[in-house]
Amino acid sequence: MSAPKKVVVFDYGFGNVRSAERALARTGADVEITRDYDAAMNADGLLVPGVGAFAACMQGLRAARGDWIIDRRLSGGRPVMGICVGMQILFARGIEHGVESEGLDEWPGTVEPLQAEIVPHMGWNTVDAPAGSELFAGLDTDARFYFVHSYAVHDWSLEVFNPAMKPPVVTWSTHGKPFVAAVENGALWATQFHPEKSGDAGAQLLTNWIGTL
Repeated sequence: MSAPKKVVVFDYGFGNVRSAERALARTGADVEITRDYDAAMNADGLLVPGVGAFAACMQGLRAARGDWIIDRRLSGGRPVMGICVGMQILFARGIEHGVESEGLDEWPGTVEPLQAEIVPHMGWNTVDAPAGSELFAGLDTDARFYFVHSYAVHDWSLEVFNPAMKPPVVTWSTHGKPFVAAVENGALWATQFHPEKSGDAGAQLLTNWIGTL
C-alpha cells in the first residue's frame, strides 16, 4: 500500500485552513497547515485557500513568500490548488471598490465585481464542467457546490500556442452572468467555490485532485 500523499495547506493568514485540513484528511492525505518554506516546497500538493479582499490576500501571500513558493513549484511542475480568493489571486489583476491590484499573473484576466442583481453569490450552485475534466470526474452534472463571493472572472483569454501542451480545462457557473468556476491547467488547479464546504461532491473533487499528485 502506497504512503498517503503529503499536502500542505498554506497558512498565510487569509484562509479557512482548518476546514480545508479536515476535508483533505477525509481523502486520506497527510495534511499539514504551515507557511514553512521547505514543507510547502517539498509537499506532494500545495493548497492555497483565501478569504477576504484580493489586495489584502496578495499582501499576506507576499509577506509569507507564498508568491515565490507558488512560482517555484509551478516552474518544477509541482501541483498547486487555489480555492476562492486563493483562485482569484492567480489571475493578473483584481478590481475591488474601483482599486486595481496586481495578482500573481499565472493566468491573464481580471477579477471584477459579479454582474448580478444579488451580491454576494452565497449558497449552492451547479457548474458546467467540460468533458474530460479530471477535477470533476465521477461527479453528476447536477452536482452542487458551495459559493461565497462577490467577485469573479467573467472572461477567459489564455491562449495555448504550443500544440504539444494540453489546453486548460475551464469550468463555468452562472450567477447573473457566466463566470469561471474552476480551472485545470497543468500543475495548477483552482476553484472559485469551496470544495471543503461542499459535502460529498466537494470530497470527491478533492479526492480527484489528490489522486493526481
